Amino acid sequence: MARNFKPTVYWDSIASEHIPKMSFESCNESFEGWHKKALEKLKALMGELPEKVPLNAEIEFKQEDNGIIRERVVIDTEKYMSMPMYVIYPKDIKPDKSTPAILCCHGHGLFGKDCVAGIRSDEAHIADIESQNYNYGELMARHGYITFCPDLRGFGERNDRIDPFPGRDACNINFIKGALFDSYTLALNIFDMMRCIDYMQERAEVNADKIGIMGLSYGGTITTFTAALDERIKAADIICYVNSFEKFAINRANFCGAQILPGLYNYLDVSDIAGLIAPRPLLIEMGLYDDCFYIEDTKAGFEKVEKIYTAANAREKLFDDVCPVKHAFCNNKAYSFFDNCFNFNKKESIK
Repeated sequence: MARNFKPTVYWDSIASEHIPKMSFESCNESFEGWHKKALEKLKALMGELPEKVPLNAEIEFKQEDNGIIRERVVIDTEKYMSMPMYVIYPKDIKPDKSTPAILCCHGHGLFGKDCVAGIRSDEAHIADIESQNYNYGELMARHGYITFCPDLRGFGERNDRIDPFPGRDACNINFIKGALFDSYTLALNIFDMMRCIDYMQERAEVNADKIGIMGLSYGGTITTFTAALDERIKAADIICYVNSFEKFAINRANFCGAQILPGLYNYLDVSDIAGLIAPRPLLIEMGLYDDCFYIEDTKAGFEKVEKIYTAANAREKLFDDVCPVKHAFCNNKAYSFFDNCFNFNKKESIK
């Protein structure tokens, strides 16, 4: 046996033989038995979550944009943290608790929620939207939904702005800081999305029994985990994310401190967490030319989720959309997916 001195070779070798202890493929239980234990483990791995505080929701302004209304809203999620968001809806929406709602999560990038909400304030925003079909919060609102587009911690307005640690990855710094308190950026962002759902349920326009979630890239991460952990979400669209920790994290180091929980891969892989959404409806989008999460890896991830949905007797509720894009929203099946899930029939989309 050849001796090795290199950490990268070490981790790659470990991962090549690794099967998470509680992965569905390694268990001999029924779906129900596995789901209960795996969900309990995921909750335990989340670390210590903050205490909730009153939301103190404030609508700072409303602005009409060719048939839709875009509000800027701020809520308090915990004692020391507030969260801004855009809430977007058709101008003719009725405050009768009838409209399905979609929580739209952004990915990595400078602008946070802005591009998802269709903010075109300069050429850089426009380029970001066009390169990733990124304005799904706006598009789904123009289709008839009410959408909620918040900033995640460390992004957009929740970025420190002036870099307090030049040359360091802020996601990694915040992960290390939080680890000292058994508190992790991913878990805190999931907590914030749950607080956003609390707010969604308070809105006069929202049908609280018809709440969906969608997100691209890191937004796909947040979509996967939040939908797995919060059953108030009735349908989820994961865009360009579902592949194995071995491939994107261990082999390519294509991740940061905002994307993990300590010990997670010891027990579960990404496909297992997506599988925890079963038996609720799930759409998994994959970019054929994705240069971030490779198509062969996302297809393999989908196949593992498919096995879980089959075991849950819910194969008909799992959908895939492989489209000829890079790392982007397919802008293809999402409309019909959510329409069918929520029995929603908007007569005419707003262009």
